[in-house]
Amino acid sequence: MSRFIEPILAIALAILWVSPLVVAVWAAFHNVSDAINFRLSAPLTLDNFRTAWDGAPWLRYFLNTFLLVTLILAGQFLLCTLAGFAFAQTRFAGRDTVFILVLLQLFILPEVLIVENYRVAASLGILDSLLGIGAPYMASAFGMFLMRQAFKSVPRDLDEAARVEGCSTLGVLWRVYVPAARPTYLAYALVSISTHWNNFLWPLIVTNSESTRPLTVGLSLFAAPENGVDISVISAATIMVIAPLLIGFLVFQRQFVQAFLTAGVK
Repeated sequence: MSRFIEPILAIALAILWVSPLVVAVWAAFHNVSDAINFRLSAPLTLDNFRTAWDGAPWLRYFLNTFLLVTLILAGQFLLCTLAGFAFAQTRFAGRDTVFILVLLQLFILPEVLIVENYRVAASLGILDSLLGIGAPYMASAFGMFLMRQAFKSVPRDLDEAARVEGCSTLGVLWRVYVPAARPTYLAYALVSISTHWNNFLWPLIVTNSESTRPLTVGLSLFAAPENGVDISVISAATIMVIAPLLIGFLVFQRQFVQAFLTAGVK
């Protein structure tokens, strides 16, 4: 029976997971009455997307979000690469203890640190800025762990051969370890981009102007009850916000799965 039960449960969970997206797509292409009553014969319309696009500065929100995820990913790649290399291939007193302390960050919810992060951002004068949104996420314990595991799998012979050829420590890192960890970088980039594209609470707290608001905050303000609740227009705006991630996943689905499998094996 388990041969039949497991596929049935998997299909049921898949339907349950995708059903909100299906409902949102349905509502986005129909007027409110047809969307609520699920009239299958109702005509499709793009008016909801036009209304949603005219209702907020979406181009600015898209630009802010793109710059934000790029800034965070660049900071994470730099810090996690250096930290991962140090924990994997450099010997120093208390290395394992420091690494355990870094991993303890995984047990701390970001929401717990909001007050302290806000105080630090205010003291540094980076409130209401992209740097203020992204700074708390650049030193990622998860990223350091992934890079450490990837770098530990690199044969020591390659390291020694590069040093014999005259490479410095940073040269060995750039020419040997970074290329070997390319699948891990791809896997982590996909996770980081999707996470911070959808991040909401901290950007909501730290931003006050349209010039720095990302898409999630802009969508929440657009869908606020005081602006009127139109489920079709709100669904259209939601589809616009998630469309880049959805298209990116569909295009790079094979690379996404392969990168995680490779990272997991390492």
